[in-house]
Amino acid sequence: MPPDTQAPQPSPADRREFYRITVPLPICLQAENDTAEATLVQRSVNISGGGIGVTLNQTFEVNVILSCTLLLPGQVLFKSFLEVLRVDPIPYPLNTYRLHGRFVRMANRDRELLIRHILKFQREHLNKHYSA
Repeated sequence: MPPDTQAPQPSPADRREFYRITVPLPICLQAENDTAEATLVQRSVNISGGGIGVTLNQTFEVNVILSCTLLLPGQVLFKSFLEVLRVDPIPYPLNTYRLHGRFVRMANRDRELLIRHILKFQREHLNKHYSA
């Protein structure tokens, strides 16, 4: 499969095979057809090659497709589409929600780029906390 083709949709079991890590990243989630310039806000993002979990102050409908923009280290702007799987209200603070989504329509090269960054995050974490 050429590197710029779309990767097949990961199954729920496959999504759990991707390594997950929680890191602070500038992120913007907006409606798929929203053409406004993305306003990136630093958030703690639980990210993997299959999707993200992030706490927000707004809610989105389940099954809706969002445009997801992330600013990765090295000023790498990463864009993908995200299907909202679940939105859970958080009791405190008020009007706070945990969004769970999976990446959809992602090209293989984009998933590989994301996974390389996730592995880099993991290496940095391990070096910081476990090296002598």
